[in-house]
Formats: sequence, structure tokens, C-alpha cells
Amino acid sequence: MPPTGDPLTRHYRRLLLCYPRSYRRDRGEEILGLLLDTAPAGRIRPTFREAFDVVRNGLRCRLGRPTSRTVGVLAVLTAVICGLFTAAAASRVAWETSRPQPDRAEAAAIFADALPGRSIGQIETAPALFVFYGEPFRWQALDDMLFGDGGEYQPGFASASATGLPPVPVEQTLAVTRQHLRASGWRIYETVSRADRECVSACDPPVALTDTTLVASRGDTVFRMTLFAEGGPTPTNAALEVQRAAPPAVVPAAVLAGLVGGVLAWLVFGWASRRTEYRPGVALPFGITMFLWWLPVLLATPSLIGHQRAEPHPDWHPLWEWLGQPTGSLFFLIGTVCALIVLGCSAVPRRDTAPLRTIATG
Repeated sequence: MPPTGDPLTRHYRRLLLCYPRSYRRDRGEEILGLLLDTAPAGRIRPTFREAFDVVRNGLRCRLGRPTSRTVGVLAVLTAVICGLFTAAAASRVAWETSRPQPDRAEAAAIFADALPGRSIGQIETAPALFVFYGEPFRWQALDDMLFGDGGEYQPGFASASATGLPPVPVEQTLAVTRQHLRASGWRIYETVSRADRECVSACDPPVALTDTTLVASRGDTVFRMTLFAEGGPTPTNAALEVQRAAPPAVVPAAVLAGLVGGVLAWLVFGWASRRTEYRPGVALPFGITMFLWWLPVLLATPSLIGHQRAEPHPDWHPLWEWLGQPTGSLFFLIGTVCALIVLGCSAVPRRDTAPLRTIATG
């Protein structure tokens, strides 16, 4: 066998770190010797296929339960959902690098640029970067957050309404707004119109209501104007909003945190799986955790995809909304409690002294 200072030996030892420590202690030298004995003379590093096999078998060995056909799938599901949760948390922290939501002066200047010469009503500003029912989130509102109102947690914005619009078709009003916004450096997105609402109970005869939304962005600021028309092509009033877009730090922070969280989740899952191999009672709390963590994701993602495709968006909705949070925060909390139960059971010393069973390097 080549000396331990041999470059090939060092490469193999690094690859063997994918195996659990106890397994390396018991069989690491045996596997290392096998790898070195089968390597041709003069090789200084493993081939890609060889390295892939060692890493794959090492990661599988970390999961224990060598006869199980589902443990790998469960490990992937756990790593993915935990990676997504840590990515969402990191993206929320990265949002703190954003400028504050537009104040009254900034919003007034943007609104006046979009609808020059029109009367703009009172401008309401956001008291925080993110708001819950229009106010900064406070712990006193935690019960509302947990019991169904989590969807009210959203980025703040400054808003106002405009009346006294000229008696011209919507397209003519939009053309004027587009012209002024483009002259000020705004990027204009596709306009969306909806005419599927009717005033039935309050109007006699019923009146068709049409709203047309224009979205524009400039730098880290997003502007949205919705024109409302009742029973004809002429708009009667407009709703104006302006808010901050996601800051540049959000995406790299989410990607980095997601990768780290997923890897750590895989390692913790493997540790718990090996420790509870002969404890079938942990299957129930683990199953509850997976169900409660994944259910909001499966419910929220399809609706958000439809919403994202139906309306123009300068950037994506925050990652936590795609995970059904904080609307499903009660599910997340109960699932977390069940996960802690599994980890607590895993931390209890095992009574069995049977050697770790696993697959060998292929």
C-alpha cells in the first residue's frame, strides 16, 4: 500500500469523510486499502466515476437502514424542505438591506409624474418595510398570524387614489402615463385588464366593472396604477401604489443559506435515522412533520404560479409565500415540535450494541 503521504491516498481519505465517523473508524482503512489496491500505478487522483461512487455510497451510509427503499427519498424531502425554509429565512433577513418604503414626498412626486395635472388624494405610507394589516408586526398579533391571517404579512407600500380623470378612454389615459414614465426612466410592463366583475347587489341595472393595471419599475422602486371604469370605456378613478422591489442581496443570501440548510438537514436526518433504526415509534412524529411542512407548499405554489403568470411582476413574490408561509405558520410550528420530538428520541443513547449495517463501497 502506498504511504499515507501519497496524493491519491489523501484524495481517498477526503472522499471517505462522506461516511459516518463510526463507520470510518471501523472500516475506513479497509475501504482505503481496497481503493488503493485496485488503482492502477501512477494515478494521483480518483476518476470522476470512482469519486462519485464513494460519495454516493458514503452519503447513503449516513442514512443507515440499508434494507430500506424509502429512506433516501425521505432524506431528500427533508433536505429540500429544510433548505427552502432556511433560504426563505435568509431572504427575509436580506430584505433588511432595502431602502425604507417610499415616504409621502417620494410617492407624491411619482404619482404626479404618472398622472400630471390630476388631483391626488391623501397619500398613505407604510410604517415599516413589512406590515401586518398595515401596521408593523408585533408579538401581540402572533395569534392572528398563526390562526389564518398570515397572508396579511406583506411588503408595505405607499398608496393614494386619483379622481377627476379626463373623460377619455382608458387607453388614452394609459398612453399619457406611459409617455411620462418612460421619459423619467421607468420600465413599463404589459398592461392587464379584467372585466369579470359585476355590480349586482348595489346597482340597478347591473353595471360591468373593468379595471386595468399598469406596472412599472425604476431601480429598486415599483409603481402600480389601476384604472377603474364603470359601464363604459372611460375611467372614473385610479388607485396608485409604489413600493420597494427585492434588494440585490436577497437571491445570493437565499441560495447560500438554502444550500447550507439542505446539507445540514441531510446530515442531521442521517444521524437521527441511524440512531432510531430500531425505534419504530419515531415514524409517526416524523410523518406528521413532513406532512405539515409540505402541505402548505403544495397548496400555495400552484396558485402563486397562476397569479405570477396572470399579472405583470417586476420581481417574484417573497420565497416564504411560495412555501405557504406565514399563512401556514401553525402547520409549520406543529411540524417543528414533532421534529424536535424525533431529535429528542434520537439523542437518547441506544441500548443495542450491534455494529452499524450499511452498504459497501461499489
